[in-house]
Amino acid sequence: MFVVQWSVMSQRTAPPHRFVYSTDGVNLATYEFGDSSAPTVLAVHGFASSAVANWHVTGWTRDLIRAGFHVIAIDQRGHGLSDKPSSPADYTMEALVDDVLQVLDAYLLDEVCYAGYSLGARVGWQAARELEGRISRAVLGGIPDGDPLKRFKVTDARAHLEHGTEVDDRLTGAYLTMARALPGNDLKALVALVEGMRGGPQPGAENAPAQPVLFATGSKDSILEASKTLAAATPYGGFFEIPGRNHFNAPTSRAFREAAIEFFRGGSGSGNGTTAEVPLL
Repeated sequence: MFVVQWSVMSQRTAPPHRFVYSTDGVNLATYEFGDSSAPTVLAVHGFASSAVANWHVTGWTRDLIRAGFHVIAIDQRGHGLSDKPSSPADYTMEALVDDVLQVLDAYLLDEVCYAGYSLGARVGWQAARELEGRISRAVLGGIPDGDPLKRFKVTDARAHLEHGTEVDDRLTGAYLTMARALPGNDLKALVALVEGMRGGPQPGAENAPAQPVLFATGSKDSILEASKTLAAATPYGGFFEIPGRNHFNAPTSRAFREAAIEFFRGGSGSGNGTTAEVPLL
């Protein structure tokens, strides 16, 4: 759930995308950065964003490559240059996790570190559980426990898109405004995603991943305490509080990038903002 100011030049500076085909026929746009022989970080963006906006424009791909990593970034279905189905049935958690698996297989990646933000972090939580042998460590940014989509008014959003009806609900209006901020977004597809994702598997103590996980949330993000609760419920979970950032600008934080890189290298990712350290396996 992150959008940065966009420009055509931002897309041009990224490498050409390559399509990976999902098991249900959705074309998934992927981007490769760095030396393919280096350890790989799989990067999965947030709601209404894209691989380029969330990870490339913000400096993540640059810093990860400088740190000796190879990066594969995905445009999740419904986003970026990937296909944008219009049915909520195409946006289950099962489908999004399977998309991750198909990308790993397409690039012949046996094991990766995982970087996810917001929606990408929720997918990462489930992917870490289901693909335990393929994901060694995960950085999950901007993720609370429970279901943050349950308050979204799907009926109001559809009425707004189809008839121009004003949206009174603040959260629903914020989601739609955010979705409009990135050129090329298909709002009907994104509303379908919200509807399809609601009520699916939710992160909590009962289904925590077994791998080391570094959680990171902005100090000005309203989900900060819920994210800390989730980190505390994870057996090998640690927490990094991103100084001075909210939910929407946290991925631009240098401190966040540095903590993630330290963690991917096998450290705790503690920095100065950590409230709990990750025990090393």
